[in-house]
Amino acid sequence: MKDTLVIIPARGGSKGIPRKNIKLLDGKPLIQYSIDFALEFASSEDICVTTDDDGIIDVVKNTGIDVPFKRPASLAADTSGSYEVIMHAVEFYEGIGKKYSKVLLLQPTSPFRKHEDFYRMAELYNKDTDMVVSVGKSHHNPYFSLFEENREGFLERSKKGSFNRRQDCPEVYFYNGSIYLMSINSLKKMPLHQFTRVKKYVMDDLYCLDIDSPLDWLICETIIKSGIL
Repeated sequence: MKDTLVIIPARGGSKGIPRKNIKLLDGKPLIQYSIDFALEFASSEDICVTTDDDGIIDVVKNTGIDVPFKRPASLAADTSGSYEVIMHAVEFYEGIGKKYSKVLLLQPTSPFRKHEDFYRMAELYNKDTDMVVSVGKSHHNPYFSLFEENREGFLERSKKGSFNRRQDCPEVYFYNGSIYLMSINSLKKMPLHQFTRVKKYVMDDLYCLDIDSPLDWLICETIIKSGIL
């Protein structure tokens, strides 16, 4: 893990759920779920929480993780992209003489992960890979149940095909936002949405939950209290 920088991005602003990243989920700040996951396999000195918010910095420090810099306001707006935030962190560490070959990006809005997720993703990664990313199997298929509006205003299937049953359609996946294992060399050449050498790691539906709304929050709380994790 010494060659991997763990980045946990946590912006202070949140419209759907105010102060979401430090709101208590079953008695624990949401961001701590990602920090605790990272600490299972990484040293605290290799974990970077990048944030613009003093309140988040205080919460993170209470978990025993140092926050080496405060993210500039120019990288904390609604329009700020993940790529710029990642490269800002990478360049900061290179500036203090710490060079890594990989970035492990953990979104704090995905609280449910298993420790073996990282190890299995690491096994999929090699020097010819841009990224290994966690995905879920989509229950909506562009060959069958996803539609777009055409120029005449009528709906047509997003992807052409002659499938009569959903079960016959090719399997499709979505990035669940939980774990991204990326090559820093690749990041220096292009943003991650331009990566072409991408491998998937499929997670069960339960571990694909991404908190974006009060309903998502309620679902996660209910799951934790049920004890099924």
